[in-house]
Amino acid sequence: MNPDTPLQLLGGISAREFMRDYWQKKPLLVRQAFPDFISPIDPDELAGLALEEEVESRIVLENGAHPWELRRGPFTEDTFAELPEKDWTLLVQAVDQFVPEVAELLENFRFLPSWRIDDVMISFAAPGGSVGPHFDNYDVFLLQGHGQRNWKIGQMCSSDSPLLEHADLRILAAFEQSEEWTLEPGDMLYLPPRLAHYGVAVDDCLTYSVGFRAPSAAEVLTHFTDFLGQFLPDEERYSDADAQPVSDPHQIQHDALDRLKALLDKHMSDKDLLLTWFGQFMTEPRYPEQIVGEELSEEELIDALEQGAILIRNPSARLAWSEFEDDLLLFASGRSCPLPGKLRELLKLVCAADALHIDNLAEWLQDEDGLMLVQQLVKQGSLGFANE
Repeated sequence: MNPDTPLQLLGGISAREFMRDYWQKKPLLVRQAFPDFISPIDPDELAGLALEEEVESRIVLENGAHPWELRRGPFTEDTFAELPEKDWTLLVQAVDQFVPEVAELLENFRFLPSWRIDDVMISFAAPGGSVGPHFDNYDVFLLQGHGQRNWKIGQMCSSDSPLLEHADLRILAAFEQSEEWTLEPGDMLYLPPRLAHYGVAVDDCLTYSVGFRAPSAAEVLTHFTDFLGQFLPDEERYSDADAQPVSDPHQIQHDALDRLKALLDKHMSDKDLLLTWFGQFMTEPRYPEQIVGEELSEEELIDALEQGAILIRNPSARLAWSEFEDDLLLFASGRSCPLPGKLRELLKLVCAADALHIDNLAEWLQDEDGLMLVQQLVKQGSLGFANE
């Protein structure tokens, strides 16, 4: 994709202009970002997903057993039969992992790193339905799929912004409206992190939310240090072999902090370990239980492909790759694998292609490393046969 090509998705501006002027800075409303958009899923089908055990779903009732009542799925058909005619919302996470046509929408956002995309959440709201004024700590594109929804945007928020007392929802106690729009099917609103917003359904409506992964500093420090700890021997400890006699044994001297900082810096600045951890962390699947592999010999794999079998990415899998010194690193659903540089084009193919088959894999099946890579991805579960 040429970053300077105007995109209808972005209202006629280029990806470069969007990243420069809007991304993580200010909102952007795009009328008919998806012209004549027809939702690939209807409200009944979305409700059907919410009945499934493996699907993460919630219902928010503004006037339930208490204000802004939250119910968690899976639900039953009786749940929906008993809901009021208005003022409630159904939210279903990661619909892209269960409906291929929804996953295809993500191809429109390939000017952003795929490993940053979290999922496509879809909400159905009855008239007046809402989850209250709130803010998110990540970027989001809100695509109107069906019906109309009114959006108001407000102030920039932080962890200090006052919230209503609520056990489950983070609803702002004060909302300072600055702009307001009503979105029709095909319209899209981009919102940067921490911008207050308040969406209310005008009529029965579906809204697609394309959200992005944004680990907090606390998550990064916690998970990365846990990862580092696996590689550090127990005998590597704080030491002060060059210390001088002290005048007050109860005082912690600043030179002790300097030694401690040097110990931390030695490991925290290891770029190779940081890359390995980050790739694994950012490709961890939302639903790891859905990553189930198949034991298959190289001969069985080649035979299946020659018989016309097609390999596709597991909808729950996440794939990414990076350069690593003179070689490459593949990240697949929370795992990493070092690979020779000659497999660069194969890695690009595995990460980007909709399907892998004998035509686009033939040359790689003749390479021992390439064949082993495809086999291992099938065994790990990030790739699987399309007919299964």
